[in-house]
Amino acid sequence: MGEAFDTKFEDLPQEIPVFPLPRVILLPRVQLPLNIFEPRYLAMVSHAMTNGRLIGMIQPRPDGDGEQVFKTGCAGRIASFSETEDGRYLITLKGVCRFDVVQELPLANGGFRHVKANWQPYQGDFEADRVTDVCRDTMMRTLRKYLDKMNMFCDKWETIRDIECEKLISTLSVVCPFDTDEKQALLEAKTLPERAKILQALLEIAAREDCAASCH
Repeated sequence: MGEAFDTKFEDLPQEIPVFPLPRVILLPRVQLPLNIFEPRYLAMVSHAMTNGRLIGMIQPRPDGDGEQVFKTGCAGRIASFSETEDGRYLITLKGVCRFDVVQELPLANGGFRHVKANWQPYQGDFEADRVTDVCRDTMMRTLRKYLDKMNMFCDKWETIRDIECEKLISTLSVVCPFDTDEKQALLEAKTLPERAKILQALLEIAAREDCAASCH
């Protein structure tokens, strides 16, 4: 909030490059680190760096041939950029706003994909959600079980407990390794309580599946 170079809704472009990655989503105000090495995506990042710094993260449809993508994605602004000695780009995207694909355009110079985007349904993404009625205690209990299943250790529980609801729910939605369709459901949730409900259910299912597997 109040950062230099923050993107405003009225400044969003009609066309953006898109980076299709399965099981990867972005949400407003969440940061996503990316390691870029394919030539077409190196070209995409170079293009974005001189054209508003926006890249749209979008998932390929799992039932397609890898070329078809979901209708909804989320654009992020390149918040940090560095180049390695072997020619890779290390970037961090900060989520800005979701979008719907209106039309996919011919491949850009460099071979990366870009689309016409409709931002209008998601103008509310520019305002942080101040909802505080997410049941944090229930979420924390389920998250503990989920992390145990994933053999992940966390020693920051007090810090996590103090994180704002939106940041907690959105960050978990982005970082937890759910399936493509599950990730898309989290991305497309219309409200924070709806996203929290989906996230809670996914964590519970994963924890139960782990328990069931260990009991047979």
